[in-house]
Amino acid sequence: MTSSCERRQISRPPAAPTSLRAGDHPALPRARTVGGVRREHRRRATRLACALLLTGVVAGCGGDGGYEPRGDWRPLPEGPPPQVAPPSDSQVPPPAGPPSGGGSGSGEGQEDGNVVATGLDVPTGLVLLPDGTALVAERETGRLLQVFPDRSPARELMVVPGIDTAGDGGLYGLALSPTFAEDGLVYAYLSTATDNRVVRFPVGGTPNPVLVGIPRGEVHNGGALLFGVDGSLYVGTGDTGNPALAQDPASLAGKVLRIDVFGQPVDGDVVFGRGFSNVTALCAAGDETIYATDDASDRPDELTEVVAGADAGFPTEVRGSTAPVQEIDDAVGGLAGCAVAGPTIHLGALEGERVYSVTLDGSGAPVDVPEELIPDRYGRLRTVVLEQQTGALWITTSNRDGAGEPGEDDDRVLRILPPGASGQESPL
Repeated sequence: MTSSCERRQISRPPAAPTSLRAGDHPALPRARTVGGVRREHRRRATRLACALLLTGVVAGCGGDGGYEPRGDWRPLPEGPPPQVAPPSDSQVPPPAGPPSGGGSGSGEGQEDGNVVATGLDVPTGLVLLPDGTALVAERETGRLLQVFPDRSPARELMVVPGIDTAGDGGLYGLALSPTFAEDGLVYAYLSTATDNRVVRFPVGGTPNPVLVGIPRGEVHNGGALLFGVDGSLYVGTGDTGNPALAQDPASLAGKVLRIDVFGQPVDGDVVFGRGFSNVTALCAAGDETIYATDDASDRPDELTEVVAGADAGFPTEVRGSTAPVQEIDDAVGGLAGCAVAGPTIHLGALEGERVYSVTLDGSGAPVDVPEELIPDRYGRLRTVVLEQQTGALWITTSNRDGAGEPGEDDDRVLRILPPGASGQESPL
């Protein structure tokens, strides 16, 4: 996703993933189930010629190439950067007063210091920029907003074109290029009328496809993105409501995919892990360990370690299926976000309306039942991102997604500091 300043894309035939074999991977520690009485065991980031300003004004690179809403999979070649175009001056009003709906916040008449932005429309993807602000995506509008930790008014930077929001489709995960300081590129997962895809663009610029042809449905469209320590881009997809696709080696649905920054499969195979219902979030532990949240239907949601070449066991356990690290009963789950802070993994829950914090021991097994943070306070919670410098958690609400009960301030972006880092009591 650069623009006209990039070289022309080179069309290549679609790369069909090769068949995966689950192999004889050792079973990971058995999971606990939260929200029910059972604890059973079950299957677990060229260089910009322009300055990128991300404090007062965020500069974006635009081009004259049209955005293609469909097309065959092909790699995106490296090329020179596009030219800068200034962002929109539109602003989102700052938080005012206590939060309403979805919880009581800090109490009547008190300002809630955890809320850094209000009045958003189903914020989904969130990534932290080098200057300490956040880039936030809205699922249905396609807007990208800059949100400030000091509660200044959020700024609209651009609207990502070509998004189709039928069903639960739309704009989902975001990831910054591993060389963002040099190229200013943002990667995004989105739905079109015909597929789900990964695109990339400079802020304010024209999106270009990186990986297309991911199956799209009315439900379970996935949407997770994560750059691993190896520089590969991991992509979490959903089964589109067709569970059989999750274990079909010829389909990109219900998988964790691995590609390079141009969309090329890594090690010859685009499929990294299979057997998932709906991968809503991916998070890394600072090493090669990657976790996925799988929001299943009519069965417990799962936090799973993604093992190369392995099957996570959906819809059917197979030989070598990995066991989940943690299960959350679907009635209090709806897992949609994850962030790793040391031995603890924080999980955003839509149905549960809280953050589950799962602390692992040295073997990767939960030491106890998950701790429940900010329960029933802000409504449906989706994306969770760790601010490494302070330990703060950035969290988005999802009360305007059709399944919640939004208040007049919804949706919101939260930034919750750990104990001792602010003048107010911390729920962490």
